[in-house]
Amino acid sequence: MSARFEELAWRETPIGTISLRRRWDPVAKTDVHEVKLDDEFLMSSLFTVAEAELARTGLAAAPDEELAVVVGGLGLGHTAATALEDSRVRSLLVVEALDAVIDWHRQHLVPLGPELTADARTHLVHGDFFEMVRSGTGFDPEAVGRRCHAVLLDIDHSPRHVLDSSHEPFYTAEGLQRIADRLHPGGVFALWSNDPPDEDFRAVLDEVFASAQAHVVPFANPYGGESSNTVYVAVRG
Repeated sequence: MSARFEELAWRETPIGTISLRRRWDPVAKTDVHEVKLDDEFLMSSLFTVAEAELARTGLAAAPDEELAVVVGGLGLGHTAATALEDSRVRSLLVVEALDAVIDWHRQHLVPLGPELTADARTHLVHGDFFEMVRSGTGFDPEAVGRRCHAVLLDIDHSPRHVLDSSHEPFYTAEGLQRIADRLHPGGVFALWSNDPPDEDFRAVLDEVFASAQAHVVPFANPYGGESSNTVYVAVRG
């Protein structure tokens, strides 16, 4: 059992103050790492089932070959770490807009930091995922225009509840076409959402991709009952 509450790091950013804290949760009886942006909770190590399932479900639909994978949003690292469990993954490029979050992993302030930074396949890139999509240059600053086999995105709360209004155009047919253009044929775009399946958004995915499905991911809530998130998986034709 660690200290009841400890602020591990914080930094001022263009979108607010981001902070990392660790606390002992008496209900779950475990240490919990949490990230806040000002007063808004962004993520918690108590709820990571769907973040891991984003990688598993997304990569299950990917081509059966060596994979170049992009993760949008590093967070506490659960999507990236799960992707590395797939032996087909030969490179994992993780795009994170907040350099503080990258530093937390490199400084081993979060539990998965040592694992992610020690894996030679992992490349942490400081950048704006959505601007990279808009620009059409791709995600690898050392290989402009490079395509990938899968993009796993976990940044906004959902297509309708975004962290910044500048992200909204991404969730249109035009924006999604840009991400499809960054994929090899048969490549996968997978998206985490905190909301239930949105049929209107799935219809937009259908406009761009050869197939699209919304998977409900249930998980036990340590405070009682069951919760769920949604993982969308869309495959380029």
